[in-house]
Amino acid sequence: MADRARHDVLTAAAVAGVVSGVPSTVWTLRAGGDLVESSRAAGALLVGERRSAGLRLTAAVPVHAALSIGWSALLARTLPGRHEPLWGAVAGAGIAALDLGLIGRRIPAIAALAQGPQWADHVAFGAAVGIVLHARRR
Repeated sequence: MADRARHDVLTAAAVAGVVSGVPSTVWTLRAGGDLVESSRAAGALLVGERRSAGLRLTAAVPVHAALSIGWSALLARTLPGRHEPLWGAVAGAGIAALDLGLIGRRIPAIAALAQGPQWADHVAFGAAVGIVLHARRR
């Protein structure tokens, strides 16, 4: 991967990794829920669900970073050169189907999360990657 493309992927991953949590954060704040529940669930992918909440929360950092970079790299290679935000949002829904529908349903901590906000986060992730790639490709 060329330096420019690598930088595009890392920038997209960083931006999308941060802003994609907005839908579920707003939902959780309005519902009075646990703001780090989804992070602990992500950490369970790496260390398992039986580990302490603190360890699962710590493990969520590399899990989230790796997933954000990996999906951003895939989207950077596959999104069409036009309408990247729209196609990114569509791809985000596809990622949600895989992450939440296929994989996540087998992991109780992920399956227990409110699914609507998690799907919205995934769509926001894809759209954010698309926005960054669109801006950097111009």
